[in-house]
Amino acid sequence: MEQTSQQVFAGDCNHIRSVNCNQNRNEEGREHVSEDEDRELMKSTRYNDGSVKLRNPNIELMDQDILYHLALGSGSHDLQEMFGDVKFVCMGGTPKRMETFAHFIMDEIGYKLPAGTQLQDISAFSYRYSMYKVGPVLSISHGMGVPSVGILLHELIKLMYHAKVKDPIFLRIGTCGGIGVEGGTVVITEDAYDGLLRNSYELAILGKIVHRPAILDKRLVRELKSLASNDDPYDTITGKTMCTYDFYEGQGRLDGAFCEFSETDKMEYLEKLRDFGVVNIEMECTIFAALTHYAGIKAAIVCVTLLDRLKGDQVMAPKEVMNEWQQRPQILVSRLIKKHLAQMGRLKSLASTPSSIKSPRRFKLVQQESEAHE
Repeated sequence: MEQTSQQVFAGDCNHIRSVNCNQNRNEEGREHVSEDEDRELMKSTRYNDGSVKLRNPNIELMDQDILYHLALGSGSHDLQEMFGDVKFVCMGGTPKRMETFAHFIMDEIGYKLPAGTQLQDISAFSYRYSMYKVGPVLSISHGMGVPSVGILLHELIKLMYHAKVKDPIFLRIGTCGGIGVEGGTVVITEDAYDGLLRNSYELAILGKIVHRPAILDKRLVRELKSLASNDDPYDTITGKTMCTYDFYEGQGRLDGAFCEFSETDKMEYLEKLRDFGVVNIEMECTIFAALTHYAGIKAAIVCVTLLDRLKGDQVMAPKEVMNEWQQRPQILVSRLIKKHLAQMGRLKSLASTPSSIKSPRRFKLVQQESEAHE
């Protein structure tokens, strides 16, 4: 028998109450990963020199690994020469936002391009993602939603492996809807939850459901929070983030093409989320947290709220206001990058390294492969 929307909603609320009862115990387990678990993770994801090791033995047996969606290949490009100095991989939804961030971080860290050159979209021939390199920083667009981010992360983690990058830090810079949080607030994600408030990412592999823990680096969260300034004309908070597969029904919006619940239902659900500790909703956090954790890569998510969902569904802020709000996570992330580079003695003017092509023939083939995979 088909359930009514009220029955389904009641079940969801009961599930939230059940999850909430075990919340403190689960958080205690996530806060402190045991030393044995940490050692095992490092053995699986790092070589002795600290460079990224893949949890896939097939890759090293391949003649060439083509990263289709980045328009790069291990046989066509000298990936270690191009990306071996990368320390920070910053990603966000749109190509324009990440191009803007690339120029912003270039000014912030004092990176200098050779005269007569400009930043180039390294993945332009993929027609999917945009990627810019500013010294030790990669700035990449990831599109919208879990599938798009997942594809990108697979290829970025492989890129780190081929380039022999040591201990990279992945940072997602995004936008979100707040839960009891005013628009313009910067939110650093402590824990990532799916639409059923499970602290994991669910994936069907060969017909079987696999759950991977969606864990972010708690020390990185605390470090980012410490970099918020009292002089900032906005709040910076930490809290739980919920990831959905949808912008409308999955986030309890009343303004989609379909809606089978009432305003009362919506508000009750959002209040339950707030009681659980959710402060914002977006569409990427679980897979970002899960895949970076599975790869042994330190990662964090910094978003800005565009509205308080307890007060409405539609984003009403003027364009110029939203543009300023979207700069706020970038400012916080830039403080983290500058701090780390200063500690490493790398915060200085640098000359960019041109893209290195090992094989022009294979380079052309990689371009053709990427263009063919629509």
